[in-house]
Amino acid sequence: MNEENKSTESFSGNNSSGTLSAHRLAFKMKLHKGQEAEYKKRHDELWPDLQILLKETGVSDYSIFLEEASGNLFGVLKVQDPMLLDDLPLHPVMQKWWAYMKDIMDSNADNSPVSIPLQEVFHLD
Repeated sequence: MNEENKSTESFSGNNSSGTLSAHRLAFKMKLHKGQEAEYKKRHDELWPDLQILLKETGVSDYSIFLEEASGNLFGVLKVQDPMLLDDLPLHPVMQKWWAYMKDIMDSNADNSPVSIPLQEVFHLD
């Protein structure tokens, strides 16, 4: 994720007891029409080294949802430290994944997906 497509400013990391809590991040991406099955297939076969990288970065409870009519993808994940996500673009496996996915979704010049951060306006635990 690059600086223009990512925002962590509105996420607080401490709960009322002062202990570190997971941050929920949400974002929107765009899938090219007709690529729904291919997108799902590629994620069903997610590379083990990419899974390890995400987990080592503190990513958990990661889901991506598709609105079929529009091709909009909605991602939501939890991360202990959102600032650690800034290092993901430096990892070769992340760069390779982005290059692999660029033909089926809107992408930036560095092959990263165009990712629009979403602001949380309601949460029920």
